[in-house]
Amino acid sequence: MRAHLGDQLVIESVTTGAAKRDGEIVGLRHPDGTPPYEVRWSDTDEVTLVFPGPDAHIRHTEHAPGTAHEPSRQGTDEANATSDATPPGGAANPGDIGRRVYAERTRQGLTREETARRARMAPNYLAYLEERPADPSLATLISLAATLGTSTAALRGAGIDLPPGQGQALAHPQLRDLSDDECRALLSTHGVGRIAVSTPDGPAVVPVNYDVIDDAIAFRTAPESVPAAAVEGEVAFEVDHVDEAMSQGWSVLAVGPAQVVTEPAMVQRLVEQAHTEPWAGGDREMWVSIQPTRLTGRRIGPADR
Repeated sequence: MRAHLGDQLVIESVTTGAAKRDGEIVGLRHPDGTPPYEVRWSDTDEVTLVFPGPDAHIRHTEHAPGTAHEPSRQGTDEANATSDATPPGGAANPGDIGRRVYAERTRQGLTREETARRARMAPNYLAYLEERPADPSLATLISLAATLGTSTAALRGAGIDLPPGQGQALAHPQLRDLSDDECRALLSTHGVGRIAVSTPDGPAVVPVNYDVIDDAIAFRTAPESVPAAAVEGEVAFEVDHVDEAMSQGWSVLAVGPAQVVTEPAMVQRLVEQAHTEPWAGGDREMWVSIQPTRLTGRRIGPADR
């Protein structure tokens, strides 16, 4: 008997041959996929170490070519350490669920090992979910969603085209102002922000991929684009995060002058230190830098926080 991570272990009735219990294999003890297995049972969500008997068989799920068997937990610490900070991509070809799990745990600053421990699964199984087009069981999705403070629907991508904030408000919300240091810390996480500019057609607010480098907000755009209208003027730049599952979030507003970066050494520095690239693609090599002169922010959460 040999199995992959993500396969189903099915226990059959010795009298009828019908499945009487099944579970998802979330941990291997041997690199060749032989028993025993760590199994998350679909009926109880409990993870146990199983030595399959003659009434058990493996129901294989579809795996990417060349991934015959995932490594066992032993001897994978070094691999986990090097891959933990690497976004899903490249040869691994991850699925949508894996990308969302990776994005949420890294946003919260959780390591792969800590996330796996909280979700009661082997770290190498979490690596498998993040790096392969896997189809985890509902029990595994529920466990991951609870660990990450989100929902199974969110991990599956439900509501991706809906704006955030449509959930129920907290029973006793508290809205508080953020300190300057808190604003800088949240702003420096980089990602996607919104820039407000004046254009010949009137005011406009557009999203841009940005980084914070040397205390300045920097983003790439095209010379004739709407964000380019920020140059040589004072602009407002806003970032926020909404936790739909917990009905809480924060926003930070930065105001300051915007300048185009033309000095070659500084352009090279921005290119080397940038964490993100413009999602819009195309020729967007014009760097714009905003030096905040005013930072304000607010956070909404439970009143007892």
